[in-house]
Amino acid sequence: MDEKAAREWLAEHCDVSRGTLDRLDKFTHFLGEENKQQNLVAETTLASAWTRHIVDSAQLFRLGNGPDRWLDLGSGAGFPGLVIAVLGASVTLVEERRLRADFLARAADVLEVRDRVEIVHARVETFHAPPFDTISARAFAPLERLFAVAAHLAAPRTRWVLPKGRNAKSELEAAQASWQGEFRLEPSVTDPDAMIVVAERVRRKSKGKQAR
Repeated sequence: MDEKAAREWLAEHCDVSRGTLDRLDKFTHFLGEENKQQNLVAETTLASAWTRHIVDSAQLFRLGNGPDRWLDLGSGAGFPGLVIAVLGASVTLVEERRLRADFLARAADVLEVRDRVEIVHARVETFHAPPFDTISARAFAPLERLFAVAAHLAAPRTRWVLPKGRNAKSELEAAQASWQGEFRLEPSVTDPDAMIVVAERVRRKSKGKQAR
């Protein structure tokens, strides 16, 4: 998928307006400028930001459990959380690094989504809130650790939407040694070899059931 195809995919599959596309354009420019000050994304990905970051994030919206109470862990440069908010979800972004949290606040202004974004500067383990409907995380932690640090923010109904690239299957198999639930793998639209882990009813296995 090239940049032109990425924009067309977003317009077709996410029903975004011309104004939304313009705001995303402003955001990619803002990201490039900020990336000179702090390492938000790999420099080599900026030329293909619409494919590597915008659409790669937007595709998760269709896999979530509705637009309400969406939690994004380790939001960093705003992916996928800010893009999910642009598409209409109410998103809480958790980021432990102060400079990244400050960037997220300014980026939310650029994208005009401050009314449906909450930015939490904290470690995931120390953040407490009622269970969320959807939890996402991109390049945050291996699945097993991700479930461990965020399980207190989920309920059986919570849907986890976790892009895991080309290691999705092996990460899922490793996590299933300690965690059970309803898991499936969805193909990524931006990389034919990458997969997205979608999970529900995630819970830790009893010690007797864990793989030895």
